[in-house]
Amino acid sequence: MIDTLALALGHGLMAIALLRLVSRPALDVDPLLGQMKAETSSNRKAATASGRDAARRASESRKGDIDVQGAE
Repeated sequence: MIDTLALALGHGLMAIALLRLVSRPALDVDPLLGQMKAETSSNRKAATASGRDAARRASESRKGDIDVQGAE
């Protein structure tokens, strides 16, 4: 009887913790997605082909900086 109560209590508390974690609103928010959308909209705002190329080169240089920092 005590073993069943201990198992039920432990599993019940884990179920409650899982439900609280899953129901968090911040679980559906991805900060990287917002950054990607802003970058895409800024690239679309470039009216000329040379403006788009400059934005692309700037983006690639930032990615290169990140790769170099990550390798250290």
